[in-house]
Amino acid sequence: MAKFSPNYTLTNTITNNLLKIEHVKENIKGLPINPQLLTSLRRSARLSSVHYSTQIEGNRLSQEEVSDILSKKNIKLKARVRDEKEIKGYYMALDFMDKLAKRKSSISETDIKKLHAYVEGGGRKTVKPTPYREAQNVITDSLSGRIVYMPPEAKDVPILMKEFIDWINEENEIPIPIKAGIAHYQFVTVHPYFDGNGRTARLLTTLILHKHGYDLKGIYSLEEYYAKDLQGYYDAITIGTSHNYYMGRAEADITKWLEYFIHGMALAFTSVYKKAEANKTSKDETAILRELDAQQRRVLELFEAQKFVTANDIAEFFRFSPRSARLLLKNWVDEGFILPQGQSRQRKYCLVEKYEKIIG
Repeated sequence: MAKFSPNYTLTNTITNNLLKIEHVKENIKGLPINPQLLTSLRRSARLSSVHYSTQIEGNRLSQEEVSDILSKKNIKLKARVRDEKEIKGYYMALDFMDKLAKRKSSISETDIKKLHAYVEGGGRKTVKPTPYREAQNVITDSLSGRIVYMPPEAKDVPILMKEFIDWINEENEIPIPIKAGIAHYQFVTVHPYFDGNGRTARLLTTLILHKHGYDLKGIYSLEEYYAKDLQGYYDAITIGTSHNYYMGRAEADITKWLEYFIHGMALAFTSVYKKAEANKTSKDETAILRELDAQQRRVLELFEAQKFVTANDIAEFFRFSPRSARLLLKNWVDEGFILPQGQSRQRKYCLVEKYEKIIG
């Protein structure tokens, strides 16, 4: 087997959409967004990701039911236990993906195996990395039963995945959106698992984008684009004349898929930018927000959810050591950002009045 080397052409369509993506990415950085709105947009994006990515795989739950499940409301879905587990699993996988995105280290095979384990974990908080399949799997048409795609043999999966992960972590001149699109395609092409490949591929795509600065403050979701035109999604990712991996799929020209993927990413980015721009903060709030550093602006999200925070809250939120969290809180008190409450052992902190007014 030849070393993984994707075959595609950088068409005008791809280039124009890449320019749109870069334009939004740079403009949204300086867009003043009220922390309350930011939290709302992130929740909406997370809900969309969970709902639409599982819907692609046949999940029958409505967006309202998904919202109820994730809000831990007491609802009865006895006939849809599998659907509910898929929702909870994907939600936990998104949380794990967020943690991976914030790490400075490169993406590993273990990371992907754990990502898949969370996808299939039914909402479990701890999982063990899922080993790759040890037998042949076949994708068939649910109605006709005909073979749609026959992935590589199980014995070839480990080397294909190693080469693929090495390629992801390579320093090269491939634009990150294109790299993310190729990663999506290649993961479902290798199909390293019997189930959960599509969901894991979409999470891996988002992980690559987030790790390289294409997170847009976490307020977009690509999954809705695929789910609302499933036939277009399947047509775009079906490459080559044969259903057999060894008969041209590995060397196929994937330009058609990348045009589809980059177009969807440009649409998603433009949509969330318009929504955020329409609801940007007032000039007064913008001036106050500019007084704050990046960590202070970010922690406003935590204060949005709770009036008081502790050193433990800060340590968990930023993934700091307890000592670093205490030092940060002390500095914030000295700078007039927060106020201490209570005795030292049980001390908690609240925002000073002018910053508290921002989050409402």
